[in-house]
Amino acid sequence: MKNNTINKKEIEKFTKIAEEWWDPNGKFKPLHKFNPIRISYIKESIINTFKLNNHDKPLDNINILDVGCGGGLLSEPMSRLGAKVVGIDASSRNIEVAKLHAKESNLNIEYHCTSPEKFKTEKKFDVILNMEIVEHVEDLDFFLKSCSDLLSDNGVMFIATINKTLKSYVFAIIGAEYVLRWLPIGTHDWNKFVKPEALSSILKKNNLTLDALDGMKFNMLKNNWAISSDDSVNYIAKFIKN
Repeated sequence: MKNNTINKKEIEKFTKIAEEWWDPNGKFKPLHKFNPIRISYIKESIINTFKLNNHDKPLDNINILDVGCGGGLLSEPMSRLGAKVVGIDASSRNIEVAKLHAKESNLNIEYHCTSPEKFKTEKKFDVILNMEIVEHVEDLDFFLKSCSDLLSDNGVMFIATINKTLKSYVFAIIGAEYVLRWLPIGTHDWNKFVKPEALSSILKKNNLTLDALDGMKFNMLKNNWAISSDDSVNYIAKFIKN
């Protein structure tokens, strides 16, 4: 087992395009399209899990750790919903972009350039977000263990990633990168895609149980993403710590 989950090539790849995090028509356009369904899914799930009822600030006082936060595309909406958000990312440029945008948006978000295994904190989090990150790390077992150690008992971990199937190779790599050019070529490596059962197996060893598994599918006609029963390509999983 390694003592580091950072894949330097992956970090360099995203650092090069860090200036485009908040450009809805830039390199991160797919994430901007993706974000509304992610935000809605996470918000409703947290509200139901923790039985929250604050209509003005639905996630009031929920402590969230956004792992691989990038420029803050998910951290900021969570903060606006009332959560206390900490974002971490191994790219210093990503963190610079995130800090600047949060300041411009008058949001109080704590950002750190680090990875889960190196993050020094006494805090345990109610919610950990691992969104579109597990397919970019080194040593997935150690990464998930490090994240699990930061999660409080009865806390929730969300993981959004891409299934390791023939269909995901066709749609997420050939389709998204080479045909539709939604993503820069080389964004994903099919060999690093993860099946839901693999995540469940690793997290079970860290006292987390799968609570929900849903697919996410893009509707070409409506030009938006929606929750789906088909988890063969993109999916989001919710785990609860025992």
